[in-house]
Amino acid sequence: MTSSTLLLPNYVAGRWQTAQGSGTPLFDPVLGTELVRVSSAGLDLNEGFTFAREQGGRALRAMTYRERAVMLGAISKVLQTHRDAYYDIATANSGTTRKDSGVDIDGAIFTLGFYAKQGDALGDARVLIDGEPTRMAKDPTFQSQHVMVPTRGVALFINAFNFPSWGLWEKAAPALLSGVPVIVKPATATAWLTQRMVQDVIDAGVLPPGALSVVCGSSAGLMDALQPFDVVSFTGSAETAAVIRSHPAVSQRSVRVNIEADSLNSALLDPAATVESEAFKLLVGEVVREMTVKSGQKCTAIRRIFVPAHLYDAAAQAISAKLAGVSVGNPRNESVRMGSLVSGEQLAAVRAGLAQLRAEADVLHDGATHALVDADPAIAACVGPTLLGTRRPAEARVLHAVEVFGPVSTLMPYDTLEDALSLIRRGEGSLVSSLYSEDPGFMANAALELASSHGRVHAISPDVAALHSGHGNVMPMSLHGGPGRAGGGEELGGMRALNFYHRRSAIQASTAALEQIVASGQRLVL
Repeated sequence: MTSSTLLLPNYVAGRWQTAQGSGTPLFDPVLGTELVRVSSAGLDLNEGFTFAREQGGRALRAMTYRERAVMLGAISKVLQTHRDAYYDIATANSGTTRKDSGVDIDGAIFTLGFYAKQGDALGDARVLIDGEPTRMAKDPTFQSQHVMVPTRGVALFINAFNFPSWGLWEKAAPALLSGVPVIVKPATATAWLTQRMVQDVIDAGVLPPGALSVVCGSSAGLMDALQPFDVVSFTGSAETAAVIRSHPAVSQRSVRVNIEADSLNSALLDPAATVESEAFKLLVGEVVREMTVKSGQKCTAIRRIFVPAHLYDAAAQAISAKLAGVSVGNPRNESVRMGSLVSGEQLAAVRAGLAQLRAEADVLHDGATHALVDADPAIAACVGPTLLGTRRPAEARVLHAVEVFGPVSTLMPYDTLEDALSLIRRGEGSLVSSLYSEDPGFMANAALELASSHGRVHAISPDVAALHSGHGNVMPMSLHGGPGRAGGGEELGGMRALNFYHRRSAIQASTAALEQIVASGQRLVL
C-alpha cells in the first residue's frame, strides 16, 4: 500500500475504527488505478453487534414511526447534499456512466423518501395491529389480537457489488423505520460508496449511536456474531446463499434470513404481435435497455427473450441493430453509453459464462465488435453487449440454468403460449418477467400464469409505454424478490417490507386491555 492510499475506517460499536493490516485494494475498473483499501481484520464484531442491539435498538424503539420517518427524511437530505461526490465515486469505483450511477444513487434517495412518507402515515404508533381481534370464547371479554413489534436484534446486510448505494438504503429504510439497527457489510469491490454514505450520515448526527454501522472487507465472523432475534439479508450468489442458510446462526439459533440470489428473468412477446406492432417495438427497446444499463449488472436484467417463432429473425435483427449503436468505454467520456463491469474478476466471470452459453446458442450480435472509447482493452473491464440465440430452446439446458451477470441475453422462439410459459418456468423462479402486448386479456391471463414463479410481473401495453417504470427498475411500492432460484426472499412492497424487521405475536387479554393496545397502534394494511 502506498503512503497516499487511504485505508477506509469501519464504523463499529459507535466509533470509527481502522482495521489491522494493509487491506484489500479497490480499483478503477476502466483505468486500473488503485483507489482506496478496505479491511475488517481485528475488529471486535461481538462488541459491535452488542452495541447496536443494546444502544441503537433501544434508542430506535423509543421513537414513534413518525419520529423515525423524520429521521429517514434527514438521511435523504444528507445524501442529497453530497450527491455529486457519490457520482464521482461511482464512476471511479464501479465504472458506471452518470445515468447509470443515478439508478443507484438517486434510486436510493427516492426509496428513503418513500418510506419516510410511509412512516409519517403511521403517526405516533409504536406497534402495528395485524388484523382484527378474535374472541377466545362465547363471552367476548377475553380475546386475541395479533400485533407486530420491532425485533430486539440487529439487521445484518451482506450486500452485492452492483448497487452499493441502493442496496444499502432499500434495506435500511424499512429496517430503521421499523426500529431495528442496521449493520451493513458491502461487497468489497465497490465498498467505497457505501462507506462514504455511512460516514456522511454518521457525521451529520441524524441517527442515534448504534443505529447504523458499516464493516468493509472480509465477512469472516459476521454470521458468528448473530443472535436469535437478529435478521440477515443477503444479496449475491446461490452458492454463498447456501453457506448462509447452513450456518449455525440460521440452522440452530433460528436467525431469520432473506435471500436474493440468481435469477434468469424473462421477456415475453404476445403471439399475436407483428413486426409493425407497438408491442414488438416496446420489447425490442426494453431488451436493449436492460442489456446495457449498468452493463447488464442488475439482478433484474432480462436474460431470456421469448418471441413467437415467426418473429425470431425479425427480433434478432431489430435488437442487434440497436445494440450496434451502443458506445462502450470510459464513462467519463460523454459519448459513452455503457461503461465497464465493476472489476477484472467480473470480466473474467462474464467471459467464462459466455463460453458456457455459446455451447448451446448462436451469436446474433457479438460484443467483441464494439471498439472501446477512451479505454485500453488490455486494462479496462469493458465488454460489449452480446445477443445470443437458439432455435431449439426446449433442448437447451445451460441457457435455462446459468446467469451471466453482464450485458448478455438470449433470444428464443416459441410455437404456442403454453410452450413459452413452460420455458419461462424452467428458470425455476425469477425476480421478474415482463409481458408485451396490446391485448389486456392476454396480459391478465399470462400475468396470473407466471405470478407463482416470479416476484413481480411487469405488463407493458402501448397505453403505459411512456409511463412504466421499466422491467428492471425496482420500485419501493412493489415486492422485490422471487421464489426458487431467485432466493425465496421478499423486500420492499410498501408496508410489506416492515414485516421482515418485526416479530408477530398474539396477545390474549381482556377486551379492555386489547382496546388500549389497538388504540396505541396502527392497523397494518398489506
